[in-house]
Amino acid sequence: MSATTQTLSEAPSLPNENESKNLTKDKIFHILQTQRRRHALRYLKEHDNPVEMRDLAEQVAAWENDTTVQALASDERQRVYIALYQSHLPKLDSEGIIEYNKSRGIVERDDLADEFDPYLEPSIESETSETEIDVESDNDRWFSYYRWATAVSAGTFAAAWLNAPLVSAASTNLLGAFVVGLYAMISAMQIALR
Repeated sequence: MSATTQTLSEAPSLPNENESKNLTKDKIFHILQTQRRRHALRYLKEHDNPVEMRDLAEQVAAWENDTTVQALASDERQRVYIALYQSHLPKLDSEGIIEYNKSRGIVERDDLADEFDPYLEPSIESETSETEIDVESDNDRWFSYYRWATAVSAGTFAAAWLNAPLVSAASTNLLGAFVVGLYAMISAMQIALR
């Protein structure tokens, strides 16, 4: 067999469309090293349909500046828009992670974007789960009970100090026992209802 002749099994194979286009972890981490790219991918993850590049840039700018889209300054919007337009979105598009139609200003996730999902933080809006809200409201309720107990205790001692009838007749030990009992009752209820 001559050097120029190849058998069918030796011939280079053509790319198969069914082959997986998985990215290496090094490639994923290289792409995610920029916060703006992470924010852009997170935003696209939360939107199933194609999005306008302007909307994506505004949300990324809001996250970067820890504010809302409505409260963004013009220069904050523009700085992020330009960086996404010129650098980050074309990079993600060339890697096959997103489809970026620069002329129309439309951005959409591609199949490779799914590989980044485990590394993306949830957005501020989706971070607060219902269980966290329930815990916060439960804590607020118990905090309210303790505030009232403090007010009642302070009022009781103030009334005793001012020699108010009924309260001034009680001994200091009895007043102390009342205050301790009040807090013990609230604490026991809090423990029992958890």
